[in-house]
Amino acid sequence: MMNREWMEIVEHKKIARDTFLLVLAGEIVKHVREPGQFVHIQVSQDYFLRRPVSIADVDKDVENMTLLYKVMGKGTDALSKKKPGEKIDVLGPGGRGYPLDQLTTKRALLVGGGIGVPPLYYLAKELHKRDVAITSVIGFQSAEDAFFQEQFQELGKVYVTTNDGSLGTKGFVTDITANLKEKVDTFFSCGPTVMLQSVKEQLSDLPGYISIEERMGCGIGACFACVVPSNDDKGYRKICCDGPVFKPDEVILT
Repeated sequence: MMNREWMEIVEHKKIARDTFLLVLAGEIVKHVREPGQFVHIQVSQDYFLRRPVSIADVDKDVENMTLLYKVMGKGTDALSKKKPGEKIDVLGPGGRGYPLDQLTTKRALLVGGGIGVPPLYYLAKELHKRDVAITSVIGFQSAEDAFFQEQFQELGKVYVTTNDGSLGTKGFVTDITANLKEKVDTFFSCGPTVMLQSVKEQLSDLPGYISIEERMGCGIGACFACVVPSNDDKGYRKICCDGPVFKPDEVILT
């Protein structure tokens, strides 16, 4: 069940090109169950549709959550102008995340691209608490777009790729995962659909989970704006409530 709350902005700053870190305080934090969930933000009355933003970190002791988002249009640009002390209309937490309580993994591989990286950070922290060995592969367009490398390094081995080679390895995350030396038993991935498809094919011999990035309408499963074809007779899955995290063979990536 989603909760609606006017959450207070505790911190808001730019951390990479067009990418902002937003820390919110409020009761919704208590209801976050697992990494991979999101909140649905209404920037203001000028923007009817809410913006889904993945949860990048949670501190339940002080009831704070950290979100990372990229300015993609007028709505997120307006969000980037908000100041600490202001309050914003938040619905959440939404969706199904990575099912940590069902996992027996000991050596996890995390693969993220761009704004798909943030939810993997919260996942990495939770896996680290469970003494899971973590290898992270995170990819960006360039060094100007990169973030959280140091934070991931505190939790395990990290490989960074950039399309132009300005940071880390030149190329894509799959260039690293194709020749990975570390032994892993489960993979977790979040990013653009084309990246998820490549990761899914490349790591088909491993159990894993993928998280799909998608614009949403209502965020609660009522409007059918964010569906993905499924591999069963139901025909589709709603990303906002059946996902955004799925098993790789549960959905058809197009």
